[in-house]
Amino acid sequence: MTVYPFKVHLGSLEITGYGIMMMVAFVAGGWLIALELRRRGLREEYSQDIVVAAVVGGIIGAKLWYVALTGDPGALFSRGGLVWYGGFLGGALGVVLNGWRLRVPARWTMQICAPALAAAYALGRVGCFLVNDDYGGPTTLPWGVKFPEGLPPSTAGNLIAFHVHVPPGIDPATVLAVHPTQIYETAIMLVAFAVLWALRRNGRPIGWLFGLYLVFAGAERFLVEILRAKDDRFLGPFTIAQLTSVLLVIIGAILLARWSSGPDVPPGPYLRPPDSLTPA
Repeated sequence: MTVYPFKVHLGSLEITGYGIMMMVAFVAGGWLIALELRRRGLREEYSQDIVVAAVVGGIIGAKLWYVALTGDPGALFSRGGLVWYGGFLGGALGVVLNGWRLRVPARWTMQICAPALAAAYALGRVGCFLVNDDYGGPTTLPWGVKFPEGLPPSTAGNLIAFHVHVPPGIDPATVLAVHPTQIYETAIMLVAFAVLWALRRNGRPIGWLFGLYLVFAGAERFLVEILRAKDDRFLGPFTIAQLTSVLLVIIGAILLARWSSGPDVPPGPYLRPPDSLTPA
């Protein structure tokens, strides 16, 4: 199958599939957070606070991570140059700081965001597929995809530049079918979302669900990176993303162990709707 970048032109404005799916991911994430807040009888407006903080912090973090990797400060002002782990850490910092400003306990923010994070990530990876980025190595499987106009095109020459093995004797300009790792990630994280969404009612202490999300997210990314066509394998056969994934799994396991039992924390005055507060 051959896939080309999805783009919409509105006059001189070009809107990519990646931009569309990023917007969809943030909207869907905010909606899921609002649903959970409503179920718990808490202030739904906090979902809007979280989305705004995640967008601002995520863009800044993704840009700074990319600049740190490439050493190109000019990427700060370009349309491209967004790295997911940088966006995740920057967005998380933005959400935590905003929660601190509103005096919302971090464990509550983690709890209500966990399923939404998995769903939003799955949708965001569809955007990567639509822009033909973040694909894997060559494959002969029937669902292999050719990206003749990808970022970069999935040619033999570009794959070799990524230190990916290609059959000898192939013209470097030949477009090869590769693993659609973006779709693999979407499928895996949709399953993770379904599990997290079901377990949000299991009665575990607040914050436990976020630990499970970190384990899912880290394990998924570590495994998919094995198939990815990348040139940042600075740790032997492993990528920087895989190192970060291992750290996420470790942190998630620690949170699962610490918060598997014990007392809950109150949501704080901001999350409680005004009509639920009694006069002092």
